[in-house]
Amino acid sequence: MVRLAALDVGTNSTRLLVADVEGGVIVAEQAREMVITRLGKGVDRSGRFDPGALARTLEVLAGYAETCRRLGVERRRLVATSATRDAADRQVFRDAV
Repeated sequence: MVRLAALDVGTNSTRLLVADVEGGVIVAEQAREMVITRLGKGVDRSGRFDPGALARTLEVLAGYAETCRRLGVERRRLVATSATRDAADRQVFRDAV
């Protein structure tokens, strides 16, 4: 059995799932969280992250990282909204993550 974390940074919300997995099947959920962060706010219009949205998202991710440490997560995977590819300042997000 392995303890895994999945982090999903969407256009509007940031989610975490920590689960114990055996043979590719979730056998127990250890944590499930979701916070509205609105990372994609204004990216289509301005081509850049809204500073408040970026700060909120990074703050939530820092909290999720602490949850992963506390729960002894062995591996993590983060996926992110297309805004993280479209924004001109996307490297700021990548470096912080």
